[in-house]
Amino acid sequence: MILMLMLGLGWSVATGGLWAQAEEVTRERAEYRAWLEDAPNSPLAALAQRRIASRVVLGPPESDIPLPGLEPHTLEEGRLVRLTGPAGRRPLPRNRLLPLGPYRIFLSGARGRTVVTVYDSAPRPKSLSFYPYDPKLIFTAKLVPPKKSGAVRVLTVDGVEVEATEAGTFRVPLGPEGVDLRVRRIPDAGTEESELEIYFRDETNDEGTYPAGRFVSLRPMRDGRYVLDFNRARSPFCAYSSVYPCPIPWSGNAIPAAVTAGERYEGGGLEVPKPGRP
Repeated sequence: MILMLMLGLGWSVATGGLWAQAEEVTRERAEYRAWLEDAPNSPLAALAQRRIASRVVLGPPESDIPLPGLEPHTLEEGRLVRLTGPAGRRPLPRNRLLPLGPYRIFLSGARGRTVVTVYDSAPRPKSLSFYPYDPKLIFTAKLVPPKKSGAVRVLTVDGVEVEATEAGTFRVPLGPEGVDLRVRRIPDAGTEESELEIYFRDETNDEGTYPAGRFVSLRPMRDGRYVLDFNRARSPFCAYSSVYPCPIPWSGNAIPAAVTAGERYEGGGLEVPKPGRP
């Protein structure tokens, strides 16, 4: 059902109606823009992302990850991830931003498949824009259980591989016959939480939104249904920097209609930045 006015629904009670919902989305967009522009772990500050495998060297020009101004450091993964450098050898915590000379590093991903992301001292500028808020692109439905349950490895919005589980399908009345979108439960790094996510493509790809597709989360309602708000659709981090690998589009999640809601893509920002560049 399209939430034209969101009247009589648990969601409307929780949010205070359409006006409050639009204000909430506007606030979320402003907060996300501020995070991209200022956060030390913004994708706009990323310099490199690489799976450690058994060993990764950082620092000199011949290193796996060259970082000007950094003495040789080595990351090794066994039972723990350990950093070896001029100051000695020590284990590193996961899912925490850590200083390394003038840079910062972040370890994420499943154990045995740990990924290191290296950040510069500050994000680089990039424009960010959104489609106007459109209440016609908000839908509610029950989640239809999957025909076959199980786990699958997928890349998340930040390019890190995780083990997701098939959660079912969510039907949206878009295109000539509607579409059953595949939903997967994606674990939240460093917590016991998870999100129901849809990675989709539509007819705006290459014509206003990022070509590889966009993510959008499902939100639970009080009556067992879920809300899919395309106004909250967001680009994967590979839209901001080629440091990040792009997720492969999920089978069956191509919408034969233009979803003119959520984050837009204006191009640019995909070159690999040079460390220490002002």
